[in-house]
Amino acid sequence: MAVIDLRSDTVTRPTAAMRRAMAEAEVGDDVWGDDPTVIELEREVAAVLGKPAALYVASGAMGNQVSLRSHTRPGDELFVHEFAHLVDAEQGGAAVLSGVQARMLADPLGRLDPAAIEARLRDPADAHHARQRVVAIENTHGDCGGRVYPQALIDELAAFTHAHGFALHVDGARLWNAAAASGVEPARIVRDADSVSVCFSKGLGAPVGSAVAGSEEFVARARRNRKLLGGGMRQAGIIAAGALYALRNHRDRLLEDHANARTLAEGLAATRRLAVDPAQVETNIVFARVTGAEDAADVAAELCAAGVLCAAPDARRVRFVTHLDVDAAAISDALELAGPVLQ
Repeated sequence: MAVIDLRSDTVTRPTAAMRRAMAEAEVGDDVWGDDPTVIELEREVAAVLGKPAALYVASGAMGNQVSLRSHTRPGDELFVHEFAHLVDAEQGGAAVLSGVQARMLADPLGRLDPAAIEARLRDPADAHHARQRVVAIENTHGDCGGRVYPQALIDELAAFTHAHGFALHVDGARLWNAAAASGVEPARIVRDADSVSVCFSKGLGAPVGSAVAGSEEFVARARRNRKLLGGGMRQAGIIAAGALYALRNHRDRLLEDHANARTLAEGLAATRRLAVDPAQVETNIVFARVTGAEDAADVAAELCAAGVLCAAPDARRVRFVTHLDVDAAAISDALELAGPVLQ
């Protein structure tokens, strides 16, 4: 039986060309700062993001937590969306690793509104309150359907945060998708951000790794915090080569994933058991709402049994994610397999 894996864009496998690049990678000891492939990756990431420096890290969660720790001290407060990956899918890392408390704000599209933040500002001179230090946004926002942050809003948030002495962090695990969908260059998207994390193992299809970027001073702090969190790697050039290959060769093809996601959404919209608005699918993530009283996990289990692997992040929604290993023909196959389950 054919199996179409749409659980996440993290399930991709390295391409043959990527494997060759990894096998042939020049390596050194990265903790000592002499792995040439890691150095090349960090320089290229910094250039693409328009930042002075970058740091290779093991995962997106590590990138976010290293960044947060580098901006704060214990007892500080973070403004973040209530369903942001940074607080919803990283095991409370902000509190555990940095002693930071999160002030979470709601918005159906996963965005932060400067006015909503302003309404919750505290007098920094009042000793009763935590020091409000960081605003973090997620672009694209995974739990809100891979929605792209409007550039004007990012610019407004940056101006607001800096006016109040805060740092702006962008969780850009899928920033490459945001850039492809919006037509805005990654460096422009994060131009005014103090730090940004980007992932190579999602849309770009590398097997391992993320990076954080910012000023030289920020990256120096981040490097120390990476070591503290156990992220100091030795001959990391082997995996960095996969990330470097992905960065150079797989960004332009992300629009194929977006088109496949819309095709999938249109097909699912025609079924009885799931409801989805294809117009709301901006990138490579499709959330479909269960129309009946049944639990989404049960629907997902039936689809998986039929050969369409997907996920149920909550009781009402089923999630599908398109990626490098699923082409247009596979999407057609997935809809054919799903049809008998969903009608």
